[in-house]
Amino acid sequence: MLELLLDPQAWIALITLIALELVLGIDNIIFISILVDRLPQKRREFARRTGLFLAMFMRIALLFLLSWIVGLVAPLFTLLGQEISGRDLILIAGGVFIIWKSTKEIHQLLVGGEDEASSARGATFSAVIIQIAIIDLVFSLDSIITAVGMVDRLEVMIAAVVGSVLLMMAFAGAIGGFVSSHPTIKMLALAFLLVIGVVLIADGFDHHVPKGYVYFAMAFAVGVEMLNLRLRKRVMRAPATRKRYGRNH
Repeated sequence: MLELLLDPQAWIALITLIALELVLGIDNIIFISILVDRLPQKRREFARRTGLFLAMFMRIALLFLLSWIVGLVAPLFTLLGQEISGRDLILIAGGVFIIWKSTKEIHQLLVGGEDEASSARGATFSAVIIQIAIIDLVFSLDSIITAVGMVDRLEVMIAAVVGSVLLMMAFAGAIGGFVSSHPTIKMLALAFLLVIGVVLIADGFDHHVPKGYVYFAMAFAVGVEMLNLRLRKRVMRAPATRKRYGRNH
């Protein structure tokens, strides 16, 4: 263990893996934020932390099941000339679930009113946690397979998972609150999750789409929307400023 702590390559691998886990965890944080938004305000933070703890323990458990993960990539059957493995089935099912959930949330945002209120009342803590656990499995599997391909030391991978989840906990509340309080940002987040669902399904059929493209497009869209938010605030302040100016002169 001391040799590992003094190994600079191990530290480089740890930092790289933490950064990778954070990037891969962005969609997980957004999805959790969308789900817990259906709960009462006082229970959202606890549900968010519970979801992230589930993600951490699930990823650590998967690390101890490396032989099982390796077996998941073995073909189970052929569909339309395409070999399908256990990993592919999980990614496809997870992608379908994300698309269904995101589409449902977008519909409720657009309809609003009674539909949205009834949905909020119908959301229970256990139902939200179950949905978080389902999607944690999908994102954790994808993340762990990537980590296994980069590092061969179990201790480094576990430390990276714990470190990344702690960092996600530090920012998840702020991200969730920001998404919840800005409907246009929430719509962008749901659109992002829709794309992630499509990417997961494509990956399940061995059509790999680099997530970097999706993340860049999302970051660009959020950047433009931030400018729009500033512009709207400036326009809203302008009439009040002109009114004060008219009274004084």
